[in-house]
Amino acid sequence: MSNTLRVVAALALSAQALVALGQYPSKPVRVVVPFGAGSSTDIVMRIIAQPLGQALGQAVVVENKAGADGIIAAVEVQKAAPDGHTLMIATNSPLSAAPHLKKNLPYHPINDFTPISFVGNYTFFVVVHPSVPAKTLAELIGYARANPGKLNYATGNTTSIVSTAMFATLAKINIVQVPYRTEPPAIIDLLSGQIHMIFSSYSTVAPHVRDGKLRALVTTLPARSPLLPEVPSIVEAGFAKFPIVPWAGMVGPAKMPREVVERLNRELAAILKRPEVQEQLARQAFAPRSSTAEEFNDYVREQLEVWGKAIRDAGIQPE
Repeated sequence: MSNTLRVVAALALSAQALVALGQYPSKPVRVVVPFGAGSSTDIVMRIIAQPLGQALGQAVVVENKAGADGIIAAVEVQKAAPDGHTLMIATNSPLSAAPHLKKNLPYHPINDFTPISFVGNYTFFVVVHPSVPAKTLAELIGYARANPGKLNYATGNTTSIVSTAMFATLAKINIVQVPYRTEPPAIIDLLSGQIHMIFSSYSTVAPHVRDGKLRALVTTLPARSPLLPEVPSIVEAGFAKFPIVPWAGMVGPAKMPREVVERLNRELAAILKRPEVQEQLARQAFAPRSSTAEEFNDYVREQLEVWGKAIRDAGIQPE
């Protein structure tokens, strides 16, 4: 064997060797978030990062890589070394929706990633600026029908893109999309009145709803949220249960060592059961839930089909 081949072989075995010696992680673990600072996914990951770092014995560094419906973050993780030191808190945006929203996706949502664990589900609300003359979903639909094309809506992730498109199709209304890379800047424009409405995660709008600066009409869940119990569910408002549910989970590049996956899965499961972590996540209307890596892999495959059908039913064409 030549010297070059020996070096290549040694490098290929290095990740496995570190694991076998119990040396994973050997440096800080980087977790890429596919949305901006202050977004729901960013908040959830930062709640998890500190206890995960303590459990692993190395710092867990959160990096925000917003844009392109999570594709930018996904590509970065796809290309990273599969040694467990670069991970992504994945959501339905890059792995369930983007494959159906983009014609030429630069990665395969299943084959190019290693599933580690499910993390949980988000709660979304339909929120409007107080200038919109609607205090119920029925009034919003009535106003939109009477004023076609007058109302605009922000989208900061694929849940808002697909949910609002589905809502508009079912309600037979014409509203104008204004896309954003992530939710926080969209909320700033919503507060100013430049944007009229948004399907948004709880954490980015809740303080403004409580202050009366924004008005929540419904939650997209089939039941009311205990954090905003006065807001009816979309089912109560006369719509069928939404077929899509926003989710989050942990993945890494393809072909990660099994021992690394098992270690991360074990630590995440323990962290998500901690009462103090559950309490912090509950304040964000995020429902934590761990899984085995195999269960999460099956879930990602299932959600790829669920979101594909929802996107087609909403009449959204891939770009």
